[in-house]
Amino acid sequence: MINRRLLLALPLAVLAWAPAALARDLTHAMGTTTLADHPVRIVALTNEATEDLVALGIVPVGAARSANADPWFDHIAAQLADTKVVGEELAPELETIAALQPDLILGNKKRHEKIYDQLSAIAPTVFVENITGQWKDNIKVYADASGRSAEVDAALADYARRVAAIKDALGERNKEVVGLVRFIAGQNYAYNNDSFSGSILRDIGFGRPAAQDKPGLAEKITMERIPELDGDRLLHFSYEIGDGGATKEAETWMASPLWAELKAAKANQVYAVSDTVWATAGGIMAANLALDDIEKIYGIASTR
Repeated sequence: MINRRLLLALPLAVLAWAPAALARDLTHAMGTTTLADHPVRIVALTNEATEDLVALGIVPVGAARSANADPWFDHIAAQLADTKVVGEELAPELETIAALQPDLILGNKKRHEKIYDQLSAIAPTVFVENITGQWKDNIKVYADASGRSAEVDAALADYARRVAAIKDALGERNKEVVGLVRFIAGQNYAYNNDSFSGSILRDIGFGRPAAQDKPGLAEKITMERIPELDGDRLLHFSYEIGDGGATKEAETWMASPLWAELKAAKANQVYAVSDTVWATAGGIMAANLALDDIEKIYGIASTR
């Protein structure tokens, strides 16, 4: 991590953002920041912020590498061809960020609180509180900070339109109970209502297994608790880093007699979905890709 002495040693031309261009105040998770009306050179430090900027029609000059990607998720790679990688989401490279001379930095309090002051010395910096099921609130913050309020209203209205159309097409199936489990080497999780994936299911109106129908992001779950995942359908996703660990976890669990006894397994209603879409990316583009998955799983015509 860069220290303040090193940061202050960087050329003033790199660090300075012009006070005359700053025109408005925005209150966010870390306080109040004075911003330009329409920032041009934006750096995004989370997967969520990066894809939300793309959805709003903005190409960030810099962004944290997409999790477990080289360097970007497939669904945003084309738009980010000219975007500079500024480190990892949990380890931003402050020197690289400063060299880009941004006029806005978007980050996350849970991820980046310790370097907020250093980021703010580079450019006006706006944080959301966390990355979980409040992705709709977060994209509004990013849009407000970047001067794209009209675009975010349209994007959220289109998502709401799709959700309404899917609920309509589901009919009584919208009352089904849908479970979620994520496989990670050595630590598997059941995802609750406040997760990104849980929020998508909640928007559609699906029920959740009793053990997952509660606040919070996720809960570590052992194989003995497989019965808690059961419902009419079960979605699973694996955070595979290339060593086969998550894939092996999934295979081991699905070979278990407890898994075979699940109502969803007996009915052949278990579905592998993308970890990027359902857990890692976290923005409005991923939310729409998750709706695509629901349409395919339930045989619904595309609402795109």
